[in-house]
Amino acid sequence: MASQSAPEESLKDALGRPLKDLRISVTDRCNFRCSYCMPLEKYEWIDRREILSFEEITRLAKLFVQLGVEDVRLTGGEPILRHGLEQLVVQLARLDGLKDLCLTTNASLLGQKAHALAQAGLKRINVSLDTINKEKFQQMTRRDDLADVLGGIFGAMRYGIKPVKLNSVIQRGVNDDDILELVEFSRQNGFWIRFIEYMDVGNSNNWVSDTMVSKKEILEKINERYPLQEIGRNDESAPAVNYSFLDGIGKVGVIASVTEPFCSGCTRGRLTADGKLVTCLFSDQGHDLKKLIRQGASDQDIIGAIRLAWSTRKDRYSEERLEALKSGEYRPDSRKKMEMISLGG
Repeated sequence: MASQSAPEESLKDALGRPLKDLRISVTDRCNFRCSYCMPLEKYEWIDRREILSFEEITRLAKLFVQLGVEDVRLTGGEPILRHGLEQLVVQLARLDGLKDLCLTTNASLLGQKAHALAQAGLKRINVSLDTINKEKFQQMTRRDDLADVLGGIFGAMRYGIKPVKLNSVIQRGVNDDDILELVEFSRQNGFWIRFIEYMDVGNSNNWVSDTMVSKKEILEKINERYPLQEIGRNDESAPAVNYSFLDGIGKVGVIASVTEPFCSGCTRGRLTADGKLVTCLFSDQGHDLKKLIRQGASDQDIIGAIRLAWSTRKDRYSEERLEALKSGEYRPDSRKKMEMISLGG
């Protein structure tokens, strides 16, 4: 990343949490149909005229960096479906003050783009991969692209994009028996595997707590074959608690949003593909920054809008969900939420 410039006055939300991380969705389109992310047979896509241009994204990212954002992650939908994505990476990689630029992808198209993205300045990727079993992969994604996904992952490594982190959402009765196979695949090939507790994202994935495999269960299963020792979080705002294998081969992380929520350390904002600032993964609405841009607002006007949205942020949904689960009062449909496909991860 480029050298750091002085940020604006420190920005914190109503609970004292700074804005340090920004996840930017570049498209709501996806070539997979994973049931926990996009369960609907029909989906109303965002009109392409409403999608932020690369120039608009870069302008907003620059303003967010001035407000203290250090890390940007590009998401979707599937971000590589966005034509010319490497051009955006070039623009973002040049931003003064940005320390890290990452991409989250399903990797099915990564083999075609890994070289161009590496040359553009992309340093690392997160790959959503819930199984390496061909039949189960097809069942979960409704696509037969596992070979392309694996080819894309290894292609990224060849072009120096690292670390490659694999993110696996674990669902009981679906892929909970794949945990050890995913661990072994990661250890053998130098990937960093992270398991994610299945969450009630969106409104239509029919989440019930019984389908969630807890962090405790995941670690117990791994420890039976590969003993672990806890490393901890990379920093207090990181979602994953990390572990190393006692034999020194590889690392594993667990993101336990359900059983061990980390709302108190959450520093992540999200920018949707159509330009809305969303302050929580479980929000029901966003703050429209695209409208300001297209009405000719100045940078200071936009900064003011971001400041207002973040300074009034009180989101702590995962903590509230755990409290409700413990009391037996939680109902997944009690709160309408934005769908993951439009929000980005």
